Amino acid sequence: MTHLHTHRISSLNRAFLIGIGLNVAFVAVEFLAGLWYGSMGLLSDAGHNLSDVASLLLAMLAFRLAQARPRPRYTYGYKKSTILISLFNSLILMLAVGFIVAESIERMIHPAPIPGGVIAWTAGIGVLVNGFTAWLFMKDRKRDLNVKGAYLHMVADALVSVGVVVSGIVISHTGWTIVDPIVGLVVAAAILGSVWSLMHDSLRLSLDGVPAGMDVAEIERRMKSVEGVHSVHHVHVWAISTTEVALTAHVVLSDPCMLVCVKPKLKELLAEAGIVHATLECETVSEHCSGCCE
Repeated sequence: MTHLHTHRISSLNRAFLIGIGLNVAFVAVEFLAGLWYGSMGLLSDAGHNLSDVASLLLAMLAFRLAQARPRPRYTYGYKKSTILISLFNSLILMLAVGFIVAESIERMIHPAPIPGGVIAWTAGIGVLVNGFTAWLFMKDRKRDLNVKGAYLHMVADALVSVGVVVSGIVISHTGWTIVDPIVGLVVAAAILGSVWSLMHDSLRLSLDGVPAGMDVAEIERRMKSVEGVHSVHHVHVWAISTTEVALTAHVVLSDPCMLVCVKPKLKELLAEAGIVHATLECETVSEHCSGCCE
């Protein structure tokens, strides 16, 4: 394990702990304020933030499980847990959407007086908390779907809190309490928009689909371009975790004697493409492949 990798693990662990601590404190304050003043905007935002606390906890658990050593019954360790928890997190957010929509519609049917100033100040704190937490995960969001999920949650929360601030200001100046449940519906739409891509990617990886950004046809073309490679077939690409990709392939060599120099070149080419686990079965042109390749 390189010093850079160790530093990244330590940095992400610290980011998760700070993010969880800040959001737990804020959820408690926002939930109590929402109950006290009867604000659907605050309660819905607190519910969303609570689901994010659970998501952060699960994401941190998956991140730590991914560092566990392989075992006889789990030869890849627990790396797949990062994918499964990313999928589970997206399902949690979908349930949160349903709850917020139901409660917002109820408030539209049965409106209640709400102090806009308190809503604006409370949600304003949320903008700072969620914005700072999102910043903690920003640099690693493109390398890890698990971290991307945490980042998207925090960014969505920050934007939603901005909307709640606006509704609070509008209510305090106009008394239009209908704005509060409308913001609740906007919250639901924002969550749905941010979670859709996360669910789509997580579901694909959980079914051993090709990770986003990986073009199998292009990978095959580049492998065939290596001198000594006659053809490539039976190629499979899948994710071991949200950060590691594996490949198996049958490589037909034009000359068996070139195996020693061809294989390292292929491994290097695949590593540059982001594939860290490559298993290559080399064959000759005259060799008949097993029935599974036909």
